[in-house]
Amino acid sequence: MRAHAKINLDLRVIETRSDGYHELRTVFQAIELHDVLTFTERRGPFTLRCQAPGIPLDDSNLIWRAASALWQALGRGGALRNVSGTIEKRIPAAGGLGGGSSNAAAALAGLAQLWRARVSRSELGDIAADLGADVPFFLYGGTALGLGRGDEIYPLQDVRPSGVLLVFPSFGVSTPEAFAWYDEDRQATPRVPRRAPSLWPIDATQLVNDLDDAVGRRHPEIAVIESWLRSAGAISTAMSGSGSAVFGLFDSPAAARAAAPVLARSGWRAVVTRTMSRDRYARRARPVLLRAR
Repeated sequence: MRAHAKINLDLRVIETRSDGYHELRTVFQAIELHDVLTFTERRGPFTLRCQAPGIPLDDSNLIWRAASALWQALGRGGALRNVSGTIEKRIPAAGGLGGGSSNAAAALAGLAQLWRARVSRSELGDIAADLGADVPFFLYGGTALGLGRGDEIYPLQDVRPSGVLLVFPSFGVSTPEAFAWYDEDRQATPRVPRRAPSLWPIDATQLVNDLDDAVGRRHPEIAVIESWLRSAGAISTAMSGSGSAVFGLFDSPAAARAAAPVLARSGWRAVVTRTMSRDRYARRARPVLLRAR
């Protein structure tokens, strides 16, 4: 099945919670860029395969964790078994695009079907939230508001179809790093958080990522990429989530494709994709399952 990436059209950090996490108000947007997951019924212990380097293929992988969580929720005894998973990796890691979380959500949906499990989306959502803050979003897709840690999902009116140009700098940023830098800067220079507008949709020029400045201070390349995207015709540009990927929104995929060579000449890797409506997401993110005969 296709495990699609996301960008954060808007991300506001409201406050630090008592549990150490941050209270967020973010707008998730699904995009066409995706990994491909295939699950096959096969006798023996659960296994994962992936040819991409650096991908853990043990129980630290979010797919494995999702499969184990669903197995236990279904009351199945013993160790996770009798299925194998294959990952075709296309979403870069440490880019703020939610690749691991998307894989986890795809595993929940795909294995629930493979195992013919009677489980509701709400029940899958509870399992997803335990796996990671943005995992529940990938059970919905489209455009959605994320509250709390980002795990409380409320579908929104889909944004109009837009081209997306993703630019990947030479470094990655982990989520803990980005939020630690944000907290460090806020303590040094206290400020009132920028509240998101209450209405949706809003003008693309009003979109904000509160983590952008904190990461950009440590990695000035972020601001340079954003400047290039604006000069190339992007309607709006920001870092996605905790970074390091930067996106530019364009009027159409054709406009994004036209801008890509400009970015490529500057030495950055650029990927052209587009936004996805909720309906299209539901059609495209269907499981690829191979049942034992």
